[in-house]
Amino acid sequence: MEKILVEISARHIHLCQEHLDILFGKDYQLTKKKELSQPGQYAAEEKVIVRGPKSELKVTVLGPLRKHTQLEISLTEARTLGVKALIRESGNIAGTTGIEIIGPNGSVTIEEGVIAAKRHIHMTPEDAKNYGVENGDLVSVKIETEDRSLTFSDTVIRVSDKFALAMHIDTDEANAAGFSGTTMGVLIK
Repeated sequence: MEKILVEISARHIHLCQEHLDILFGKDYQLTKKKELSQPGQYAAEEKVIVRGPKSELKVTVLGPLRKHTQLEISLTEARTLGVKALIRESGNIAGTTGIEIIGPNGSVTIEEGVIAAKRHIHMTPEDAKNYGVENGDLVSVKIETEDRSLTFSDTVIRVSDKFALAMHIDTDEANAAGFSGTTMGVLIK
């Protein structure tokens, strides 16, 4: 059995420099709150409000800055906001829905960038070799819990020497399996 760490990726936003300047002020620097499991990634102290047609949510900003602003939410949160979140791999935002983002110094409406992240496993090239998979492969991962064991199909393998081994699912998926925090899953090819 090939076990793998499974982590919950709660709602968050990645900002580009232009939008950070509008939302927080010119040349603003994010304040690192907590390192995340992926090397170089962190949760910032800063939060923004995202406003949809039906409601709004407070969202944590993740760093470092990216080339394009991207909001990652669950499908339940998308319905709460009144927007459509397409299931996409991070960074694949073409043709997605936009949303208003409100910070302490201003607001911006992005034309696209709202996604529900496709469940995925981060791996180094060495991890991929050890697990017998390649970048882009689709696998299943079985998570055993006391009352809601579940197998997640269509889990994409993402390989980079900048990654650390971990599977990421959103809060809806974690709730469906009945766990919080982290758990272990079994990779099924």
